[in-house]
Parts: sequence; structure tokens; C-alpha cells
Amino acid sequence: MKTSHIILAFALSLASCSVQPRASWVTTTESEPWQEQPDLMAASADTIPTIDAIVHTDKKQQKIDGFGACFNELGWISLNKLASTVREEIMEELFFPEIGANFTICRMSVGANDFSRDWHSYNETDGDFDMKYFTIANDQQTLIPFIKNAQKYNSDLHLWASPWCPPSWMKYNKHYASAYTGEAYNEKYRNGLPADKVGQEGTDMFIQDSLYLQAYALYFKKFVQAYREQGIDIFAVMPQNEFNSAQIFPSCCWTSASLANFIGNYLGPAMKEEGVKVMFGTMERANEALVDTILTDPASGPYISGVGFQWAGKGAIPGVHERYPDMKLYQTEQECGDGKNDWSGAVYSWNLMRHYLDNGASAYVYWNISLDKGGINRWGWAQNSLVVVDPDTKMFRYTPEYYMMKHLSHYVRPGARKLETSGLYTNLLAFVNPNKSIVVALANEGNEERIVSIQIGNKVYQPLLPARSVSTLLID
Repeated sequence: MKTSHIILAFALSLASCSVQPRASWVTTTESEPWQEQPDLMAASADTIPTIDAIVHTDKKQQKIDGFGACFNELGWISLNKLASTVREEIMEELFFPEIGANFTICRMSVGANDFSRDWHSYNETDGDFDMKYFTIANDQQTLIPFIKNAQKYNSDLHLWASPWCPPSWMKYNKHYASAYTGEAYNEKYRNGLPADKVGQEGTDMFIQDSLYLQAYALYFKKFVQAYREQGIDIFAVMPQNEFNSAQIFPSCCWTSASLANFIGNYLGPAMKEEGVKVMFGTMERANEALVDTILTDPASGPYISGVGFQWAGKGAIPGVHERYPDMKLYQTEQECGDGKNDWSGAVYSWNLMRHYLDNGASAYVYWNISLDKGGINRWGWAQNSLVVVDPDTKMFRYTPEYYMMKHLSHYVRPGARKLETSGLYTNLLAFVNPNKSIVVALANEGNEERIVSIQIGNKVYQPLLPARSVSTLLID
């Protein structure tokens, strides 16, 4: 063989090696989070006798808008108990593109929620229908610096908002709460609502008078404008968090028929003037008919650009997605746990993500970004978070649920499409990014490690999944 032919053959061999399909991958277990593994080399499908799962790259499903969490007052307060340099490291990890969690879409409350310092609204002046005394002064201390700090790392962060409660004077009971804590309740956490002023699911606690409804639409409008003046754009609003739930913290029950009237004749037109989308939610019940009421109503239906689901609302999303396949659907609040931040909570989170994304959700939003150790709110409820701060030691840790989120959010880019999968192994999710890279996230909930054969096109990847783990494969 001539020397030139030998050189050519060697060059072709090198070229062949350089394009050998491979997957980078990361694993997380309870004791070893986010462990980078050696690249997986692909094998030809015809050489693997058993295929556990097939990723169908030609069967694209919903477009992904992104992943994120909610900006809550107690989150910002907890982060500020750390050294400023440490706080900035956390915010960079959460929000800087392609560094860590890569959060791109987040939520905030309009006024107080259950993880605010205490009750407040933007206007507690009774009868101020013209909103002359509207102010976001409270948020200047907490939510606005929190959001701006995130924007420093991701200037393209998308933000949507919903109220937990309107100004208290707009409710029939004239109180922020809708449920009675009772005398037996820890005095520290009582809400002061008289027992005869409680609300009930299936009723309207908001005063159904056009003067109040018009003022409330103006309240939303003032909120959007005030935040825009701060350099924070709200791209969408939902009219009420958990509109069926009478809670001991800020809350307000509505009927779906009354929400249809409010959206169609007041909120929808007001938000259209501001260039802000209206989504229906948040849906915390499995009753699909509540969504139908809004979407089929001739007044409200045309204004609705999407529907948000959380908690028991997960039971409604499959049917809604089936009947309204073109409607954008969001998961709006990760179920909050019990403040223990343990591995079992993380596994539950993984299965929630899989449920929502398998049923058409385009966004997945965790709840608390950060809390003090124990995670107790103003009303005595302990909840989980992505970051736990120890106020005594001034130390922090990322929780198992954080890594569960990161296994998707770090890799799946806005504009990605979810991919259909098939096979006997179903504990996985697959996506194709705008740059054509493939993301496969999969869990092994068993107590033994196992090999899973995943076919993509005519290639097969065979990761050895640790026991009780989640993994993500990236195929460029």
C-alpha cells in the first residue's frame, strides 16, 4: 500500500472515531448528588438483543417554555442571612444560563401569599375604587430586589403572577383569610378570622359587584405598570391562586362562573391594554368542568391563553389536554412537602414532573426557592425548598428536590420539544432541544442497580443506573 493511502486510511479512522455517537451523563443518589459519569458510547441497535425504551425523535409533543420556581418573601429573607458572596453564588447557580438549574420562567404573587412575612395587599384603603392609594412599597423590601437579583444573572427571565387574596375590603368577610384557625391553634400562628366569617368552596368570597370587579381589574393593571417601572415585565397573570380553597392564610374562593365574568368583562380587557396574557388558574381540583366553564364561555374564552394546574389539579390535566390539545398548560406549583427535604420527597417530585410533562405541561414551576431550616411560614406550615439556610451557622445546602429539578432544567432549553417514548421501561422523559441535542432523564427507584437499554434512531445507549437514583443523558 502506498504511503499516501496509509495516511488517508488513518485519517478516515480518526474521523470515524471523532464522530462516534456518545452521551454525556450525570447521576444523583441521596448520598451522591450530581455525579458526572464517563461518556456512554453508542452501540448499533441490531447488536442489542433487548431494548427497554425507544425514544421517537420523529414524534414531537408539546413545546417547553421552561422551568423555575416562585419568588417568595421568606425566600429572600433566608438568603440574606448568608454572606452576600454566598447568596450570589446560589443565585448564579439557579439563574445563570447553562451554569446550574438554568431557571427561565418563574412565578410571583400579587400581594401577600402564604410565604410572605405577613398579610399585605397593594391597597388596604377601603372604598378606594380609583386605586389612588395603590403602592408596591412592601415589595421594594423583598420581592423586587429578589427578582432583580435573578435578572442580573438571566436578563431574559420570564415572570408570571397571581394573587392569593385581593385587598381585604373587596371580600365579603373583610379579612385576608378564609378559614378559622381556632382557639386551640398556636397563638403565634392565628389569623384572627372570626369563626362566623369563614368561606366555603363553591361560593364567591369576592364581592360580585361591578364597581369592585372594575377596581380589581385596575388593581392588576396598576401592579403590571408598577413592576414595569421597576424594569420587571410580567408576561402573564392568573386571576386567583387555588380559587376553590378556603385557607387560614391569604385566600379567596370564587366560583368558576364568576371568574368567567371577571376575566371576560374586566381582567381580560385590562390586560389586553397592557399586552399581558391571561391564563386560567390556578386549578387545584381534579374537576375538569371548572376549566370547561372558563374556556367555553363566550366572554372569557377568547382571553385565555393557557391553563395552570397544581396539587389535586394534576387529576384534571390529562382530560383537559386531550380535549384542548392546542391549549398551553402549565404546572404552577410543586406540592410543597413537609419541611424535611428528604429523598422520598425528591422521588415524589420526580414522579410529579413526569406526570405533568407526560400530560402536556409546557412549564414546571417549583414552589419555595429558599427557606430557613424547618421551612415554617407565618401561619405555622412547614414546607420544602430548593435551598435550606441554617440561620445559626450561616450555612446552606441544596436539597434533593433541587437536584431532581436540575436533572431536567439544566439540560432542557426553552423551545425544546418533548418526545414520545415507548417500551417496557417507562420511568423516563425525553426531549429534543432547539440545537437538535437529545435529553433523556430516567429514574431507577429500585434498591438494585440496573442497566437500561435506550434506543435513539439506530443507536442504543446502556447506562448502568445506580439504585435509588435519577440520571440524565445528553446526546449532542
